[in-house]
Amino acid sequence: MDELQKRIKSFAYAFTGIGSFLRKEHNAWIHCIAIIIVTITGFIIGISRMEWVAVLLCFGLVLAAEAFNTAIERLVNLVSPDYHPIAGDVKDIAAGAVLICAVTAALVGAIIFIPYF
Repeated sequence: MDELQKRIKSFAYAFTGIGSFLRKEHNAWIHCIAIIIVTITGFIIGISRMEWVAVLLCFGLVLAAEAFNTAIERLVNLVSPDYHPIAGDVKDIAAGAVLICAVTAALVGAIIFIPYF
């Protein structure tokens, strides 16, 4: 039973992290607004099951990338509160990873949604 309680606690910590991420990160809200708009549009135009799979994977990919970026930025700020070129480079690379995911998601969205219009 002790192992089960540990697993339950680990989920609680994960949900706490998600809550913190969504409450404190402006970019997370931008992504969530885009997710709401795409979801409503998907229902209105009736995208297929496989298109929904692609869209949902993109949602998860972008939000996870943004969460990783946030975690990296906070850790860098903790260990390097003063400016350091390597710390700046680390943060820029993490932000670039989010951009790569967001652009990829936008391209997938264009491939799925443009033919419906």
